[in-house]
Amino acid sequence: MAIIITDECINCGACEPECPNTAIYEGADEWRYKDGTSLSGKVVLPDGSEVDAEEVQEPISDEIYYIVPDKCTECQGFHEEPQCAAVCPVDCCVPDEDHVESVETLMAKQRFMHPE
Repeated sequence: MAIIITDECINCGACEPECPNTAIYEGADEWRYKDGTSLSGKVVLPDGSEVDAEEVQEPISDEIYYIVPDKCTECQGFHEEPQCAAVCPVDCCVPDEDHVESVETLMAKQRFMHPE
């Protein structure tokens, strides 16, 4: 499952640089699939949808830091625990019950974004 930032976020930004997938963005910031990944041009995501990795995407939140679920791997393949949750001073980086994924799925997503 992906991690979500709750509305208790104090916008300190501690989580953003810790994400190995560049899946965390400041509120109101646009994002791209290519940010912090090896993706470029037209790509087919693991869920089968096709996107342009370089196309600007709308912010998920206008007020607080947010995590893009399609890019979050819970740090699988990089660390033993989600780094955003490890550094959050107010414990607002929590599992997202709306985006439950197996370790295998998270690892496949990690390999997709960061092929060797």
